[in-house]
Amino acid sequence: MELRKSKEPLPGRTVPLILLLCVLGVSTATVRYSVPEEVERGFFVSNIAKDLGLTGEELSSRQARLVPEGDEQYLQLNQHTGDLVVQKKMDREALCGQSEPCLVRFDVLLESPLQSFQAEVRVTDINDRAPVFLNKEMILKIPETAMPGARFLLESAQDPDVGNNGVQHYNISSNDYFHISTRRRSDGRRYAELVLDQALDREERAEVTFSFTAVDGGFPSRSGTALIRVQVLDINDNIPVFTRSLYKARVLENSAEDTLVVTVSASDLDAGMNGEIAYSIVQNSEENHQTFKINPETGEIRLKKSVDYEETKTYEMDVQATDGGGLSAHCKVLVEVIDVNDNAPEVTLTSLISPLSEAAPLQTVVALFSVRDRDSGDNGRTSCELLGELPFSIAVLAADSYALVTAEALDREREAEYNITVRARDAGAPALSAEQPLLVRLSDVNDNVPTFTQASYTMVLRENEPAGTSLGRVSATDADAGKNARVSYALVLPAPGAPSFVSVDAESGAVRALRPLDYEEVRAFQVAVRAADGGLPPLSAEALVRVEVRDENDNAPVVLHPLPNSSAAAGELVPRRARAGYLVAKVVAVDADSGQNAWLSYELAKATEPGLFRVGLHSGEVRTARAVSERDVARQRLVVLVRDSGQPPRSSTVTLSLALVEGLSEAFLQLSHAPASRPEVEEEEEKENLLATYLIASLCSVSSLFLLFIVAFSGAKLFKGRLREGRSPPSAHCYSDGDFSSSFVDVAGTGTLSRGYRYEVCLTTSSGNSGFKFLRPANDSRR
Repeated sequence: MELRKSKEPLPGRTVPLILLLCVLGVSTATVRYSVPEEVERGFFVSNIAKDLGLTGEELSSRQARLVPEGDEQYLQLNQHTGDLVVQKKMDREALCGQSEPCLVRFDVLLESPLQSFQAEVRVTDINDRAPVFLNKEMILKIPETAMPGARFLLESAQDPDVGNNGVQHYNISSNDYFHISTRRRSDGRRYAELVLDQALDREERAEVTFSFTAVDGGFPSRSGTALIRVQVLDINDNIPVFTRSLYKARVLENSAEDTLVVTVSASDLDAGMNGEIAYSIVQNSEENHQTFKINPETGEIRLKKSVDYEETKTYEMDVQATDGGGLSAHCKVLVEVIDVNDNAPEVTLTSLISPLSEAAPLQTVVALFSVRDRDSGDNGRTSCELLGELPFSIAVLAADSYALVTAEALDREREAEYNITVRARDAGAPALSAEQPLLVRLSDVNDNVPTFTQASYTMVLRENEPAGTSLGRVSATDADAGKNARVSYALVLPAPGAPSFVSVDAESGAVRALRPLDYEEVRAFQVAVRAADGGLPPLSAEALVRVEVRDENDNAPVVLHPLPNSSAAAGELVPRRARAGYLVAKVVAVDADSGQNAWLSYELAKATEPGLFRVGLHSGEVRTARAVSERDVARQRLVVLVRDSGQPPRSSTVTLSLALVEGLSEAFLQLSHAPASRPEVEEEEEKENLLATYLIASLCSVSSLFLLFIVAFSGAKLFKGRLREGRSPPSAHCYSDGDFSSSFVDVAGTGTLSRGYRYEVCLTTSSGNSGFKFLRPANDSRR
């Protein structure tokens, strides 16, 4: 039998529907095919690609597949050609029994984008079964008084085929008394009645035997045969009469065995044995025989087994009442099975997208599923719902088809996967339900920027540390997953020409020094570090790293005054009348370090007369420790040690040469004979002491010349002033205390140079005229 595609108008259309009404990628029309039962594996049904308006390449690239309605896969799809072929033999009688039409339903599922098409194959009947009588021999008892034209019901033959392939007519072998009449029941099946043609005479012939044949309408036709034996009974002039010719009964499905269905009743006016009635069911189907039984005495019809509405909705049977004389009558019994809600909905998942991108837009189809309930009416009407608060919803596609779609924006970082439960519930009372679990995992997209653990970092580097020293590390995390969460670090490039002091490890974020740093040059700096993830495109964030250079005691104190190896070191004059505490000089020193490393202390390391002078520990002031006496040597040499407070401490020394003088003339002589070098100091002191002795003797002996000496001294003073003015070079520079502040950074800040005294330092380009002139303490009232 060749493949047929029905060309009837809807609703019987079976031509593949090309006009597909799509809702969320799912067709609401049905593609229909027809195929005979029992065809061999590989039988060509149709080309789905052509029917759906697609190419074989599209079917292959979109991974087309068939999703059967049940557990069995009877059809197979070739993804490359689009051919739909039979994969497993289909027996229409095993699939659908007497139900017509017999349909095998399936879905055609396409991906990228997700689409589903509903399709069905009608399995057509072939005449592969012959009619069969349950009883191969039938015995009829007919009284000899039966009149011609009397009809007697015969057992029907069973044929699993349907339509024309089922039983179409009956016939009997040739005889002189009977012919057969074939009639049709309300359900379309045919049955036979034996019609009496002439009166029977028991005395002439007590039994008539002939064959009874049932023939179907197939091509070629098939038949089944039974033997009928008619026993002629003696006179019984009253036949049983049923109270009704048609009995209707209703029974709930799943009723227990032996449940009473209906009671038939007949009466007979005869007396004695001819009035005794026995009931029986005329077996016209195997199903009736297996389902019902009748009490021959009471006429009660009961269940032999429970009935199922989903298998058979109505039963029709013939009941015969026979009296003791052999006369019988018939009635029909129609049993309607009442549906009860005994079948829970069945949820069938046809497609599921997992993992699902967290960036999926609203109304994205996540899953397709269908719900089937074998009950009828409200008991078979279903609805679906989701359990719990979820960012998904259910969209109705067709009568029993649904789609799970996104209803809210998804965020994998908030919820990486969803355990979804779809509950299908029918409308029965009480309602039955079924649940289908779904696991939807979300795939990551790069939608999160790396986040530093701190907005800014402060790190400390000791000065002079070698290159490669670790300062610490920066750390950033990314809430994404996989490569989108893999963070790498890099320095934000500084301005062109700016020095680079540190580097950052791309993987660990460790910050390391590129070279040793000098605190006195660089005390602090800051750089920006960028953290970028591995997404496409990458996302990044920046953090500020401030590096503070910690000072080390790597600078010794520097003496600003008096300058070492300068004439100022020998120009301090101390009057012999000076008392204890007299300010002789002030040693001024600075240290380029900071903090404790720049805290300076002064001490007298060496002196010509250790007990005559003292040095202020923190001020550097050189004062007389006692009053100057006549016995003290005129030339004094002091070595002052300047030490910082670092660990280990560093120090410097400066030498002060002091002259003890009585008056201005002696001071002049002292100044005009300033020593040229340190090795000559002791020799010069001896000469000056001898000169002083001579001067004192001269003053004592020549007192008479006192006035002349005064005049001469005044002239010498005047001459000295002019000489000094004439020797002042035009390129000389004088620095006040304010100039120290501008020339030596951080002097005032470190406290190593006090502003309590004023000095004038004159430096010339010539080597012999530079000097340090002590004026007076700013707060000293002495003149």
